[in-house]
Amino acid sequence: MIVDAVPRVRVIITEVWRPLLGLFVWDVIVTAAYYLMPIKAPSLPLTLFGSALALFLGFRTNSAYARWWEGRGLWGLMINASRNIARSTRNFMPDPEARDLKRSIVLRQIAYVNALRCQLRKQPVDEAVLKFLSQGEAEPALARVNTANGLLDGTGRRIADARAKGWIDTIQQTQMEAVLVDIANAQGGMERLKNTPLPNQYRFMPTFFTRLFCVLLPIGLVETLGFATPIGSTIAGLMFLATLQIGDDLVDPFADTVHDLPLNAMCRTIEIDLLQSIGEDAPEPMKPVHGILW
Repeated sequence: MIVDAVPRVRVIITEVWRPLLGLFVWDVIVTAAYYLMPIKAPSLPLTLFGSALALFLGFRTNSAYARWWEGRGLWGLMINASRNIARSTRNFMPDPEARDLKRSIVLRQIAYVNALRCQLRKQPVDEAVLKFLSQGEAEPALARVNTANGLLDGTGRRIADARAKGWIDTIQQTQMEAVLVDIANAQGGMERLKNTPLPNQYRFMPTFFTRLFCVLLPIGLVETLGFATPIGSTIAGLMFLATLQIGDDLVDPFADTVHDLPLNAMCRTIEIDLLQSIGEDAPEPMKPVHGILW
């Protein structure tokens, strides 16, 4: 996620320079044809076209941002639920004999959020997951199609074991299970966002109409701008192409790009809070790299 206060115009130009270059070449061709060939440029209602397209792109961008913000809200719930499960584990099991079990539940939660991060980004499980699990704990979860859910199921079984050993009562078990339900619901919401793209009409039609408008733009402007048509048309096209690209950047909040949610940083936040809750050393918070928080 870009966290610089100053807009990164360079990033936008980098993402749209190819269609922008094609648009500039087309603008030059239209301008040259206007002056070299005895053909009058047709009058086009560009204001009407542009207004309709701007509304269309605005609606699409809002839909994409709503997905991005929902993803951020779900990760906020995940951070809170992780803190809650660690606090409940610590406070409900004061028995010294439960120390290893408490530590195991807390470390499994850290491994869980990192496994979920890897799944959402479609990456293999990394060291941030494995270092919090023992060999016997890792294998059953890694054998599951949904590794994160396997880790969550294992946490539920350990809470049931604590109830069987008398370290917590049924009310406390119910409260801890309610937190696990919140975690599972947040994961389900994230998977829904990841696996359900915007409908094809939201993706194809804005792209088609934006490019069509950019093709028609110099034809409608050449009589007014003359030799300045390539510059004016390209700048106007840049605004529409940039708006189109914004929707593409935000539609998947869990992809591993500079525009997406900083899952690494949020997993590190959970790791710090949970390790400190059990009195263990915690790493430093993640900091932006060149204005980008991953």
